[in-house]
Amino acid sequence: MRTEINEALKAAMKDQDRRRVSTLRLVLAAIKDRDIAARAEDRCKGVSDDEILQILSKMVKQRTESAQTYEEAGRADLALQEREEIEIIESFLPRQLGTDEIRGACSEVVGEVGATGIKDIGKCMGALKAKYSGQMDFSKASTIVKEMLTQS
Repeated sequence: MRTEINEALKAAMKDQDRRRVSTLRLVLAAIKDRDIAARAEDRCKGVSDDEILQILSKMVKQRTESAQTYEEAGRADLALQEREEIEIIESFLPRQLGTDEIRGACSEVVGEVGATGIKDIGKCMGALKAKYSGQMDFSKASTIVKEMLTQS
């Protein structure tokens, strides 16, 4: 993934796409920060692709919140800038599952794990994170799993 992002940065520099260049530099800086933290924890090779997906997801979430704040404050120009950055970052993420797909995945995992009550939410979420890393909003999934387990 790191190579893919670096290649995209080079292409954006050649195309003189300032927004894309600055966004990709922010992404690479975030990855490098996590690499440094990983070295401090004695994980020599740096961050994995799964961790890069987590970084990208977090960046999208931050920008979504910022865009909403800017819109509420009447700063459409800044909100647009945040939305453009979201689009660029999302191009490196796997396709995100929709609500119906998340519900189906949750139902499947609840069955696989043999969850019977609220105490099994952790098992279900662990299984979902292992299967669908970077593909779904886990806060939505948690709510759905909780609903399913309280109804049974």
